[in-house]
Amino acid sequence: MELSSTKILETGSNEWEEMVLEKIKWCQERKKPPLVWAVEIVKCLQSSNSVVELPSPELGHLLVSHLCFNNNHPSLWKFIYQAFSSRLLSPLQLLSLLTSRVIPNRHSHPEAYRLYLELLRRYAIVFDPVRSDSCKRKIIESVDFALCLSQNYGVHVVELGHAFVLFFFSIFLDLLDSTLDDWGLQLKSLETQNEASGNMDPLKMDLDLKETYNSGRNDQRENLRRKNSRMAIEVLGDLSRSRKAKFLLRLVYLNMPEKFDGLLQKLQFLEAINMTLPDKSVNNLVARLSANIQRVLDFEYQLNKRQFIGMLIDTGSSRRVTYCGPGSGQFSCWVPFDIYMEKAMDGRHLPIRSAVAILTETINSLRVVNRASWQETFLELWISALRLVQRERDPLEGPIPHLETRLCVLLSIVPLAIACILEDEIKLSSCSLQGATPSCFVETGCESRMVEKICASKKLGLISSLQLLGNFSGLLCPPASVTNAANRAAKRAASFVSSSAIEGLPGGIPVGNMRHLIVEACITRNLIDTSAYFWPSYLSASIIPVPDLSTVQKSPWSIFMEGAPLAGSLINMLFITPASSRAEVEKLYHIALSGSGEEKAAAAKILCGASLSCGWNIQEHVVHFVVKLLSPPIPPGYTTQGSHLIDYMPMLSAILFGASSIDTVHILSLHGVVPEVAAALLPLCEVFGSLTPTSSNRSNAGDEPSVYMVFSSAFLFLLRLWKFYRPPLEQCITSGAIGVDLSLEYLLLLCNSRITSHHTPVPDEIKSAMDQLEYASEKPVYIDNFPKLRAWYCQNKSCIASTLSGLSAGSPVHQVANKILNMIYWKITKIGASSGNSSTPSSSSMCGSPTSTGEDAYQRPLLAAWEVLEALPFVLEAILTACAHGWLSSRDLTTGLRDLVDFLPASLAAIISYFSAEVTRGIWKPVPMNGIDWPNPAAILSLVESEMKEILATAGVDIPTCSFGMSPVMLPLPVAALVSLTITFKLTKSLEYIHAVVGPALENCASGCPWPSIPIIGSLWAQKVRRWHNFIVVSCSRSVFRQNKEAVSQLLRSCFSSFVGSVHDATSLLTNQRRINGLLGSVLASPGICPSLAPGFLYLRSCRSIHNIRCVNDVIVGLVVEYARESAIRWASTDSPRLKSSEASLGHWCGALGTNPHPGQCQEAWIREVKLETLQKLAVGLMGWHENELALSLLERGGVGAMGLIAELLDVIN
Repeated sequence: MELSSTKILETGSNEWEEMVLEKIKWCQERKKPPLVWAVEIVKCLQSSNSVVELPSPELGHLLVSHLCFNNNHPSLWKFIYQAFSSRLLSPLQLLSLLTSRVIPNRHSHPEAYRLYLELLRRYAIVFDPVRSDSCKRKIIESVDFALCLSQNYGVHVVELGHAFVLFFFSIFLDLLDSTLDDWGLQLKSLETQNEASGNMDPLKMDLDLKETYNSGRNDQRENLRRKNSRMAIEVLGDLSRSRKAKFLLRLVYLNMPEKFDGLLQKLQFLEAINMTLPDKSVNNLVARLSANIQRVLDFEYQLNKRQFIGMLIDTGSSRRVTYCGPGSGQFSCWVPFDIYMEKAMDGRHLPIRSAVAILTETINSLRVVNRASWQETFLELWISALRLVQRERDPLEGPIPHLETRLCVLLSIVPLAIACILEDEIKLSSCSLQGATPSCFVETGCESRMVEKICASKKLGLISSLQLLGNFSGLLCPPASVTNAANRAAKRAASFVSSSAIEGLPGGIPVGNMRHLIVEACITRNLIDTSAYFWPSYLSASIIPVPDLSTVQKSPWSIFMEGAPLAGSLINMLFITPASSRAEVEKLYHIALSGSGEEKAAAAKILCGASLSCGWNIQEHVVHFVVKLLSPPIPPGYTTQGSHLIDYMPMLSAILFGASSIDTVHILSLHGVVPEVAAALLPLCEVFGSLTPTSSNRSNAGDEPSVYMVFSSAFLFLLRLWKFYRPPLEQCITSGAIGVDLSLEYLLLLCNSRITSHHTPVPDEIKSAMDQLEYASEKPVYIDNFPKLRAWYCQNKSCIASTLSGLSAGSPVHQVANKILNMIYWKITKIGASSGNSSTPSSSSMCGSPTSTGEDAYQRPLLAAWEVLEALPFVLEAILTACAHGWLSSRDLTTGLRDLVDFLPASLAAIISYFSAEVTRGIWKPVPMNGIDWPNPAAILSLVESEMKEILATAGVDIPTCSFGMSPVMLPLPVAALVSLTITFKLTKSLEYIHAVVGPALENCASGCPWPSIPIIGSLWAQKVRRWHNFIVVSCSRSVFRQNKEAVSQLLRSCFSSFVGSVHDATSLLTNQRRINGLLGSVLASPGICPSLAPGFLYLRSCRSIHNIRCVNDVIVGLVVEYARESAIRWASTDSPRLKSSEASLGHWCGALGTNPHPGQCQEAWIREVKLETLQKLAVGLMGWHENELALSLLERGGVGAMGLIAELLDVIN
């Protein structure tokens, strides 16, 4: 070895060596820390006349010569760790030099051997790239000479990666040989195997053994030698456990099988005598090592193909960042999570199936498709749900679902889906065990323990995914509305940890984030336990001092559960504070059924408050009780004539108004209760629509609910569940196929099937905690059981499908129509006789009209709601015809329509159905929107159009602007009347149930008109509600794709290119263009600027209105073919004539790679014939497509020459 040092070190370095050794001696004497050592030695390197590069091969030789063994001091070993961290030394070189010195002398220097093994355990797998060519060459020569690599393996080592692979394999051989020798075990052909495999010379070990024997070592050192032998096997087991180590060993197995056979022979011998070893604790270590090596042979491990490229650069800011951590290299594998969640946020379409069931199936499917672990699957699921929330931190203000609905997905739907996965595993395992085990076995409790073991992998995957989630602080920053909830969750964890008397808890008030809310949701549903509170870095604190706990206000729910009555401020506190347990909600439910009149209404109101919107941990229970309250039971001993529902009118009014907000309805739909809600609303509509109001219960004044108000709330709620204003055929068109999803009949059919199968649930049904709860209705529900509702339902379909038939004079319907017309004309006449300006809307009016005076009430007829709805189509035809002929002004028409809605809010349904049908018939002339007869949109029409064009352009869609120029702005009369009516409605929270019906109906009406109608309607609404401007412009932008095929084609192309890169850019496929943020966007809107929508988001919001499915299919197929053609051209541009031959050879090549691991097979022999440079180009191309596993599979079969390149690529893995 002295010769090697002299050979490698440059001439004239003696002076430099003396300086370094003097500095080492100086540091040792003064007991300086390792960092000071490093600094001082760097100064020596800088002051040297000779050029010494880092990592320094010369320094490595000098340290090993100095250390072995005259200066075997612990401080020098500590400095080696520091030198590795500081890049002063190359771990590969220094470990190679130590291996050649320490292993042969391990008996005489057991302390050095122990320190060497610890160093090996930590740094044997580390591969640091070296930039300098001269430095790299010196390190390669040093490693090759120290371990005799070229001699023992018959190859010329010229690459650093190649030297690293052979060094790692040699470590295994050397440690196995030395350990067998320590135990006095030798194979018969050990000497020849040693020579072939490249391990230590047995003669050196014999000399050391004699030296050790003659030296008469004491018992303490003999004990250390025995421990070292055991530790050597332990280190090998630890090294072989990592994926990187298995891949390095696999390279030798594939490309040097005869060398690998030597390792296998030693392992087999060790296994054979394992049970006879004197140290029984070694048995498990040997078994673990053998199992790891066996996995290399059997190819049981798989490199995580989404782990290679990119790391999440996370500075902790609140800005959304692209997720490029574990599991994200190939976004296409997990993008269905994001697509489904974002699609479910479309407020115009309520899902009828539980999002829990759909997400459960999606989780299982994607895990199988991606061959992923549960940890990776759950982590991707959480990341997608967090992206969903972060996408709407600054939402577009408008009548659409907002943050509450997105938080429902993250904190309720996703945990419930995970619970279903765990529950399904338990059920499946229990069934299997019960079918295969005797009863006595089950009774002993062994079954439950076996089930727990089976489910342990899933739970461990969930726990580790939640722990890894802490690395994504950019996604965990809570929106402003949930900051307090996150802080409370963190405070709860801090209090638990403090009560456990655990030291190290940071002082101050804990600062919460979205992970704290996620963990709380999982703990509440028993998915994990409170040990999560003790995870490292789970709790952090601000500098605010901890307040006095004695001043903390008591929870209003605790006060309520202690028996306080529902009254005064407690009602308001319970309304804005979510419940924390099912027991609290259940008590509220019973009060809503059996309390006093005031208590019933208060309980129903509270139930639809914060507990429903943000009580995520118990949300499924709140949903259940809300649906049950819509069908209250008949009280015991009820003998009153008529329906019992009338006695529940205050409670029903409160529950209907509370549950009809846009976010709440969407939350109900996500939990899959739309069919149950529809079935519960039918009897309400039938009963309250059949009642003839009296003067005492029809007035809108005060807080007392009226018959009309309860009916209208229930009726409009029911109509929101399907598109009642569309023709029957259009109702059946969904997702590009013919179905029956959108009809009332189908909703009832689905509800009845659930009731029937409640005790024997089928796989497609809801799988959540609601499975154990009884349905609101125990009997099937059919529309024929409700004659009044059925009559209107049939009339509505007839009105949409064809024009009205003649009305017989004197018939009951004719008489009702006349009464309504008289009411309308009386109101018009009264307003015309007044000052000419309509009164300021009053808050007591349902739609903002003046409060009904005694004279108004006298003029309004006493009619059942069903009678009014039956006559309304004829009334609407009469007043619309009068306006078309000039007998009724446009202002009077709008006033009459407003009076109808104020009289009976449910009249809005008949107005929408009739006007929507008339628009499609095209028999009404357009009217000028000039500001004289009808409202004028000109003030902002050009702005709306320009912003529409800008939004479409950011999504990759370019369409010509529809400029009106000097021509008048026109709309068909029914559309003009409808939009003029709707812009008179007040914009309050209590009227969301009105706007939720109006918005989609207006969009549907405009879609039946010539294209410019949408911007006109949008401009009229944007003038009225300035804070809805961005939402309105976005809604108008979506309408382009209903009628413009070219726009659809451009949007699909933009979606494609944003996800996989541009087909015309030769470098785009090699960059990280397939980002989910590129497809769906990271944020929907920012305050004060025009919204910028990602193409995928725009497509999800528009796809249901694209009825030309063949056009969509043609475009998609064309894009796939185009990308395939361009890809084939790139593949054909390589240097291999085999790859140029045909596309079939490429497909054949891709399929041989993953099925047959044996290198001798003919289908893989061609890979070694390809030039190394060509293989490298193919591998780089595959990695650009994020096919990292395929790229490495190609290179590992490229022969010995490719081993170095693979080792360098493996450094990217870690």
